[in-house]
Amino acid sequence: MAQFFDIHPDNPQPRLIRRAVDILLDGGVIVYPTDSSYALGCQIGAKEAMERIRRLRKLDEKHNFTLVCRDLSEITTYAKLDNQAFRMLKSLTPGAYTFVFEGTREVPRRLMHPRRKTIGIRVPDNAICRELLGTLDQPILSTTLILPGDDLPLTDPYEMRDLIGQQVDLIIDGGFCGFEPTTMVDMSGETPVLLRVGKGDSSLFEAV
Repeated sequence: MAQFFDIHPDNPQPRLIRRAVDILLDGGVIVYPTDSSYALGCQIGAKEAMERIRRLRKLDEKHNFTLVCRDLSEITTYAKLDNQAFRMLKSLTPGAYTFVFEGTREVPRRLMHPRRKTIGIRVPDNAICRELLGTLDQPILSTTLILPGDDLPLTDPYEMRDLIGQQVDLIIDGGFCGFEPTTMVDMSGETPVLLRVGKGDSSLFEAV
């Protein structure tokens, strides 16, 4: 059964954050809050943990995972940004956006789109998430916590414990964080392309 941490949404307890990061470093799968919904996450290099997430959500090999990053400097390690894209992300992060970029050599090939070599990138505006990323000192490989057959993410950590407590290593209760998806924008071409309207303001991209 998964461990269950009740972490304060505004003032996360450092001791619990450290324990959560240790679980990630040990190859574990965690459930954690973001600024749009709860997500499943693992260490970027933990291949078996990634496969566990695939099995839990019944994802195929073409599913695009997202690298949840702490800031812009970390994004530039994993995604190819030009100056215009950098300025745009600087104005929109942290926030409820997922940006699709061509990945750099730092991104394992198994994480990228098999044909386009792209990866999803995002910087959530959530205190627990920020503390996890700062302590881990690397991105969290993530996907939204939506169970097979459902249309919306799970929102109640106690329900998560009942439904998937045997399939993950840690569930973080960080309070209600919503169930609306991020706004997704493809930044891998010459101009941004709006892929999905979500919580983040999409008006800038709808005009492109």
